[in-house]
Amino acid sequence: MTVSRLLFAVRHTCLPVLSACAVLAAGLAPAVAGAATLPDKTLVFCSEGSPAGFDSAQYTTSVEFSAASYTVYNRLVEFAHGSTDIEPGLAEKWDVSQDGLQYTFYLRHGVKFQTTSFFKPTREFNADDVVFTYQRMLDPDQPFRKAYAVPFPYFVDLGMAKNIAKVEKLDPYTVRFTLKEVDAPFLQQIAMPFASILSAEYTDQLLKAGKASDINQYPVGTGPFIFRSYTKDDTIRFDGNPDYWKPGVVKVGKLIFAITTDPAVRLQKLKRGECQVMSYPRPADIPQIKTEASLALPSQVGFNLGILGYNTTKKPLDNVLVRRALDMSVNKKAIIESVYQGAGQIATNPMPPTQWGYDKNLKDAPYDVDKAKALLKEAGYPDGFDLTLWAMPVQRPYNPNARLMAEMLQADWAKIGVKVTIATYEWGEYIRRAHAGEHEAILIGWTGDYGDPDNWLGVLLGCDAVKGSNFSKWCYKPFDDLIRKGRGTTDLAERTKAYKEAQEIFKQQVPFTPIAHSTVYQPISKDVTGFKIDPFGPTQFMNVGLK
Repeated sequence: MTVSRLLFAVRHTCLPVLSACAVLAAGLAPAVAGAATLPDKTLVFCSEGSPAGFDSAQYTTSVEFSAASYTVYNRLVEFAHGSTDIEPGLAEKWDVSQDGLQYTFYLRHGVKFQTTSFFKPTREFNADDVVFTYQRMLDPDQPFRKAYAVPFPYFVDLGMAKNIAKVEKLDPYTVRFTLKEVDAPFLQQIAMPFASILSAEYTDQLLKAGKASDINQYPVGTGPFIFRSYTKDDTIRFDGNPDYWKPGVVKVGKLIFAITTDPAVRLQKLKRGECQVMSYPRPADIPQIKTEASLALPSQVGFNLGILGYNTTKKPLDNVLVRRALDMSVNKKAIIESVYQGAGQIATNPMPPTQWGYDKNLKDAPYDVDKAKALLKEAGYPDGFDLTLWAMPVQRPYNPNARLMAEMLQADWAKIGVKVTIATYEWGEYIRRAHAGEHEAILIGWTGDYGDPDNWLGVLLGCDAVKGSNFSKWCYKPFDDLIRKGRGTTDLAERTKAYKEAQEIFKQQVPFTPIAHSTVYQPISKDVTGFKIDPFGPTQFMNVGLK
């Protein structure tokens, strides 16, 4: 049984009496600590790109999650460090009603918001902060949201904008969520970065000063590190939080993100000791890193998926025959060999094989240039057509070299008469434009966020997500009905059946071509202690120190 399946089984078993389960979990959580004396050490992370901002609710990529969600903030429930297990966070326990529609969270006492040069809290964390955080995403007329109008893609993609009926403060340390329909993975979902808890006192200060947008540049939370400064394309600086409520997990006095977009330069900095952790090495550099006496190379099979998306709202990609032709003319084997260089495996499904609910019986259409040409002719494009393909400007865990992949796809599609122009944008702009649906074909991907099939099928392909992370902009009712059916029951067998049927529809309709699942490598200095690869993609520094 996978961890994700086990988690679901435990939750399902405990559903009618979840308070007892939560109390047990809370009993394992640490008590709130007083101010700690932190080691006078600085940890430097050579990261791959500049975050678009620090307001976790409006982003969907690990660049922002690493730089804000897991440094500055906490959530009601959290994933255990390096694990897919959930554990108490700012809520020390919770109850779920018999019908699965009400979640009551009992909040942790004594948690302090961070003191910075731009905010000095006058009170500790309480229910007002939780209510504000969710009301801002839920209510279009909420004053702070009106003052700083931004999208909340994950909150919308997961259906929460429609499904949360209300969020109530029952007393200063108790909050109740009421849902309209059962949402089986709800607890796992609110452990995700978008649900990071903001300070209502700080946001009120910003609102009164007419500076609501500063929430995206000057973050304040309850997390292990305190934001100090950000210079785009250069550095992000944090101090360790001596008042962090989890004692002993902050192991350094300072944390610096040295933004270094070139993986070869990242590796050189790591070897010279200019940073102690780096993101995403080039596959070709893996053998060399393994021979470096001063470096270690943790790795694990990635819970990820690299995809080639088709914007199904644009001609001729709205035609399923065209999408099938493009799909079957992609030489995946050659891409795996050249782009992933032994650190990836061919993907056939819209989620990785380690995800419960994966349909192992699904097969790719055979690579067949002649059949692809025939499909294009049947679709009315006997001479092919022109197409713009977007390639990511940064290295991602699911795609180590998007430019090379784009060039290989360009050559593949030329064989069937499709003339490809390759385009790209700065990473934040790339994601913004992709959410808006400006692309035709796009290289993108996903790393799982909460270990549930809904995270792949619903978020990447559901109708609720067409303005967010459904980069294919594909809303197909027979598929979407199955996703909603799977989300709306706690019966694991029924959920699995619905998700397998949905995967069959996906293979018939081809809204995107799954390319690969990659192995994740995280080079670090051997002086680093306590580091764990996050299965969901971000790089975290809780419990991480230096010898």
